[in-house]
Amino acid sequence: MRFGRLEPLIKSLRFRVTFWNTIGIIALVLLTFVGLREGLRSFLQREMDQLLREDLDEIRLVVDRFDRDLGMIREELDRKAVSHKARAWFVRIFDEENTSLIASTGAPDLTDTPSIPPGQLFHAEGFRVLEGKLTRRGQDLRVRVGCSLAFVTDDVETLTHILLLASLGIVVLAPLTGYWLAGRATRPLALIARTASRARPGHLHERVPCGGSGDELDQLAGTFNGLLDRLAAHLERQRLFVANAAHELRSPLAALRASAEVALVLDRSPEEYRERLADIVEECDSLGALVNQLLLLAEGEAGSVRAPSRFSLDQLAGRVVAMFEGVSEMQQISLVADAPYRVEVWGSELHLRQVISNLVDNALKFTPPGGAVRVRIRLADDRARIEVRDSGAGIRPEDLPHIFERFYRAGPSRQRDRGGSGLGLSICQALVHAHDGTIQVESRLGEGTCINVSLPAAMG
Repeated sequence: MRFGRLEPLIKSLRFRVTFWNTIGIIALVLLTFVGLREGLRSFLQREMDQLLREDLDEIRLVVDRFDRDLGMIREELDRKAVSHKARAWFVRIFDEENTSLIASTGAPDLTDTPSIPPGQLFHAEGFRVLEGKLTRRGQDLRVRVGCSLAFVTDDVETLTHILLLASLGIVVLAPLTGYWLAGRATRPLALIARTASRARPGHLHERVPCGGSGDELDQLAGTFNGLLDRLAAHLERQRLFVANAAHELRSPLAALRASAEVALVLDRSPEEYRERLADIVEECDSLGALVNQLLLLAEGEAGSVRAPSRFSLDQLAGRVVAMFEGVSEMQQISLVADAPYRVEVWGSELHLRQVISNLVDNALKFTPPGGAVRVRIRLADDRARIEVRDSGAGIRPEDLPHIFERFYRAGPSRQRDRGGSGLGLSICQALVHAHDGTIQVESRLGEGTCINVSLPAAMG
């Protein structure tokens, strides 16, 4: 039961950050502890070794000075041993037959120690000993000078106790301070979680405050706020889309109802009934076209390009232009396809055919008789370019930022008497974006409009 209460705490990011931070600190403290301890031991031992080498040189000077008086040599060495009693300093000199010739007061025997080459240092019975040799009156003598290791061990143990106390304090304080710091560090995450839990379709105005430090958590908060901004904008577009779609469907449905009611009010001749039914069929066709456009727009915005394949964009443009040749001749508009070489892309041929068809259809609708529409396909910078240019009346500058909005009609160029529903360019934009492409428009009043589509080209 108690573990069940602690389980949320154990699984929290704050606890895990604290736990691993504490483990890291403890490991670092242990490594530092061992390093300092062994470093001090090594340093003190090197200092001791250097002193023993200096002592050996001093012993040589004493032996050379009192070469003839063995008693004076012993006296000088005893004096030095007494002055270094705290270190348990000693010296023992052996003759050629390995017999102890001179020994300072309190010098350990160390007779069981094997013979060591001159100049070597070794441990023996708690002492650090230097093996050396000297010459007295033509005789080669062996010297052992050493001192106790007790003061090195005492210093190391003192440091060990200090480090243990410091380590204990660190081990106790590290989790507490780590937990507090982890709480401060993860506070933006908690704010993001609370803000996300309160997010609703109609409640997206809250934002996570940024600390201004520019760190990763600030970047995460900014990214989350940007996501909320995009969601709010998307939901607003969807709300407007539904409202506009309802508005667009209301008129033909009202017309259908009116036609049916008129037909039901009075008895009419078969010809009159057929005329009313023809009106109803015509309105149904308009409704079906509008519904198909809405479905295509939804599919494009979802980015679902079905059965992508590699195909020739220039040939596709040629087929679309050929399909509209009859319409352009009736309207006395010159329609030309400019595709001098092969340009291939990956994608849905059906969807891109719809894009080019919509652009050509728009260009023909808003180009007066005697004008020209040109469809150009080219390759530039590993991008396939589609350019549809007309010589129509153009688009007003204030309308240009809105022409890709759904159901938007910019003055006369978007009126229903020209057969437009306000979805053509929205569908083109959605389908182009689904192919990782871009679509842009350039227009001047009285000079015409040019729409440029850029798509990734299929290379190799």
